[in-house]
Amino acid sequence: MRRLLWLPVLVAVAAGGAAAVSVPAGAAAGDPYGYVVDHAALDDPDVIARGRSLFATACSTCHGTRGEGLVGPDIRASGAAGAHFWITSGRMPAADVDGLTMRKDPAFPPRDIEALVAYVATLGDGPAIPRIDPDLGAVPEGGELFRSNCAACHQAAGAGGALSYGRNAPTLAPASPVQVFEAIRLGPGQMPAFEEGQLSEEDVHSIIRYVDYLQDADNPGGFSLGRIGPIPEGFVAIGVGLGLACLAAFLIGRRAVAA
Repeated sequence: MRRLLWLPVLVAVAAGGAAAVSVPAGAAAGDPYGYVVDHAALDDPDVIARGRSLFATACSTCHGTRGEGLVGPDIRASGAAGAHFWITSGRMPAADVDGLTMRKDPAFPPRDIEALVAYVATLGDGPAIPRIDPDLGAVPEGGELFRSNCAACHQAAGAGGALSYGRNAPTLAPASPVQVFEAIRLGPGQMPAFEEGQLSEEDVHSIIRYVDYLQDADNPGGFSLGRIGPIPEGFVAIGVGLGLACLAAFLIGRRAVAA
C-alpha cells in the first residue's frame, strides 16, 4: 500500500522528464542550415551519372527509371528541392507506398544523397534547393505568420498534431531550415504548397527563424512538457498534486500512529 502512494509522483516525474527531452534540429553542427549536399556538385556529370545508377537500384521500382511513376508518384517535376526534402528527412525510400511516410534517419549517406538529388533534378523542370538567408527574416513576424498559416496543424509550438483520416502533422523539432523552406513551397503530403504570392521569400525566412527559435527556446517556467498544450500539462499538475497530497496524508498518518 505504501508503495502505491508513491505511484502518482513517479508517473508525473517520468512524464515531465520524457516531455522535457528535446529533439535536436535536423542540421548538423558543420551544416547549420541542413543543405547536406554541395550545390556546385549537382551539375557535375559524374555525380549525375552516379545518381542515375543509385536511382535505378533504390528508386526505380516505385518511381520508374525516368521518374515517371509506377506504384509511386511521378517525380519528374519534383526538382532538386523535392528530392532533397524527401531523402534528407528519411521519408524516402518508403517502406509502404500506401501508408504514412514518417520522418526517420536518412537511408543514404550524404554523398549518395547528393548524387540522387543531382539526378532527380535532371528529370524535369523542378525547383532548386533554396538558399537560406537568415537576415531576410525576423522572429516576431515569423511567429505571427506561423500562427496564422501553420499552427492549426503543427500546433503553435511546432509539436505537431492529429489530422483527419488517421493522418498527422509532424513535429518540426528535427526539421532543418532548408527542409522548412522546401516544405512550405512543395506542400508534402496533406500540407498545402504556399507560392510566392501567398508567402514571400522574406515571410518564409521569418517562419524559418521562428521554427529555429522554437527548437531552442528557453523555458523560464521549468519543464517545457513538450509544449503540447494545457491538457497534458493539466494531467501532470493533477498527478503531482495528488501525489503530494497522498504523500502528505501518509506522513501525517504515520506520525499520528507513532504518537
